[in-house]
Amino acid sequence: MTADSKHPGTGGRKPKADPCSHRYSFNLNDADNVQFLSLFDASGLKDRAHFITSCIFNRELKVVKVDKAAMDYYMRLTTFHSQFRAIGVNYNQITKAIKGTFTEKKALAFLYKLEKATRELVEINQKIVALTAEFEKKISGK
Repeated sequence: MTADSKHPGTGGRKPKADPCSHRYSFNLNDADNVQFLSLFDASGLKDRAHFITSCIFNRELKVVKVDKAAMDYYMRLTTFHSQFRAIGVNYNQITKAIKGTFTEKKALAFLYKLEKATRELVEINQKIVALTAEFEKKISGK
């Protein structure tokens, strides 16, 4: 005989310490259901039963709102920043190549063009900083 046949009923799941044995039902009209679902979505909870019990017993709910526009702006700004760093690395390589390859007169002409492009990049960077400050004001104003 096996252990299971000697002691019937010992298999399966262990019983819960505090089982949920009481069940309640309620009905909502369409408007209340829409409001309920929007509050449930805003709560971030995955289970409606936990949401309902926390509302009934006034338990604190954590609501996390993710602003898609801010997230998108942040991701694009991060990408742009990495491209800006890559330009800095290329800048260093170009100056070394110009210095080592060309005569002084030609090197100065190329460096002048490089300086002009660098000034344009600085202007773009200043615009980015201004736009970011404006965006942060809009976000904090919400």
